[in-house]
Amino acid sequence: MQQIATPPPILYLQGNPNLLATPQIAIVGSRKATPLGINHATEFAYELSNNGYTITSGLAVGIDTAAHQGALQAQQPTIAILGSGLHSIYPKKNTSLAEKIAEKGGVISQFPLKSAPCKQNFPIRNHLISGMSLSTLVIEAGLNSGSLITANCALNQGKDVFALPGSIRCTNAKGTHKLIKEGAYLVDNTNEII
Repeated sequence: MQQIATPPPILYLQGNPNLLATPQIAIVGSRKATPLGINHATEFAYELSNNGYTITSGLAVGIDTAAHQGALQAQQPTIAILGSGLHSIYPKKNTSLAEKIAEKGGVISQFPLKSAPCKQNFPIRNHLISGMSLSTLVIEAGLNSGSLITANCALNQGKDVFALPGSIRCTNAKGTHKLIKEGAYLVDNTNEII
């Protein structure tokens, strides 16, 4: 987290604090993910988890949810970083997922416990996701995706960014293709990340 220009003065955590010292890889992407994107996120998270990396993501629906679930399917811990307080899980539909993550992994926020999910919180959350991770993998992202904010944060922090390519006709691939054109590493398997 030393790469974050202004690290949060305090972190609220439910779960295992020792995970903060483990090597983390962020997996982020579209909330409106395709079935293929969901499969990729689950598979990459599963394999990276089994290779000793803690998967970090933002608990959003879509790619984030699939990444957390992939780690849990591998029976490995995962970290969810919130754009709200720990007592205001967002989205609500992921409350039970957050509870499962906290059992073996960690749910983290830099916002006070009852903070509501506000639009301005999510770019701040994205800085923390990239700042805690060794690198960031983007799976499906549109041109206006918050995942691109996370990727740009990682680049500004001097970290590697990996991107999965997609169909040229898929709007969810336009952001990942932009990242690749700008120098992100194109990957199609976990060995290229490991």
